[in-house]
Amino acid sequence: MLNKTNMLNPLSLAFVGDAVYTLEVRKRLTLDSRRPVNDLHKESVKYVNAASQAQAVKMLLPLLSEDEQSVFKRGRNAHAGHTPKNQSEGDYHYATGLEALFGFLFLNGESERITELFDLIWSDKIG
Repeated sequence: MLNKTNMLNPLSLAFVGDAVYTLEVRKRLTLDSRRPVNDLHKESVKYVNAASQAQAVKMLLPLLSEDEQSVFKRGRNAHAGHTPKNQSEGDYHYATGLEALFGFLFLNGESERITELFDLIWSDKIG
């Protein structure tokens, strides 16, 4: 699979993927419950953080195609130059890899694959 998204910086893919992942979490929380927005935000933070995302991608890794694993690894190995407070460096790198994967899939128009992978993540988190 050779296309323009393969040439993008993995941190650019992660930039887009962060938004995609966050939107998926917010969509699920909104559709799954009727709560005040403040409660929805507090709940979303439990899912959109490096530790949670690192756990999610570790569960997904055996299910990823060779191309998807390659994108994940490029994101994981990218050097952002900082680590957020209260997050381990390892979790942060894995989360960046997951975000790069979601950004890659989104930019390639692979919305069904995004849904498929996120369904697995969501069922693992709430199951």
